[in-house]
Amino acid sequence: MEEMATSQFVHCARLLAQPLGSHISVLSCRTVRSIRLNNWSQYRNYTSAKCRLYSDKHEWVEVNGNIGTVGISEYAQEALGDVVFAQLPEVGTEVCQHDEVGALESVKAASELYSPVSGKIVEKNTAVEETPGLINKACYTNGWLFKIAMTKIDTELKELMSEEKYQEYLKSCEH
Repeated sequence: MEEMATSQFVHCARLLAQPLGSHISVLSCRTVRSIRLNNWSQYRNYTSAKCRLYSDKHEWVEVNGNIGTVGISEYAQEALGDVVFAQLPEVGTEVCQHDEVGALESVKAASELYSPVSGKIVEKNTAVEETPGLINKACYTNGWLFKIAMTKIDTELKELMSEEKYQEYLKSCEH
């Protein structure tokens, strides 16, 4: 008889696991308690990173309800090198998808920041402005750039890439 397991784990909606054009109904990560699974091993590699979506300009957005946390990818921060200056958008600024919203400067290059989604900036990471090297040390955690109240969730999130699609994109492009 197969053993049943009860566990607490983080369940994350695979936003772009569905074919393009399909309706997205769940837009956040949530904690699920006391789930009975017949085969726990099939879920052990399932992580919240699946909620991170990427643009072709190497920005990412993590979705939590209608709030998106935005940063740059590991690829982008490695290409830039040591970030020494970060200009982030001001809270209250309304932006459209693909708008230039700031800039990052490193010892070897400068790069514009683009918003991967439309909305209103609700928070910026002042720690990154004060210590830009956080982007190099932890681009997906402490090195996030800004938070945005997204206004076109249903259409714009479909245009972004899942982690898997982004990795394929990096392999297919000559950078």
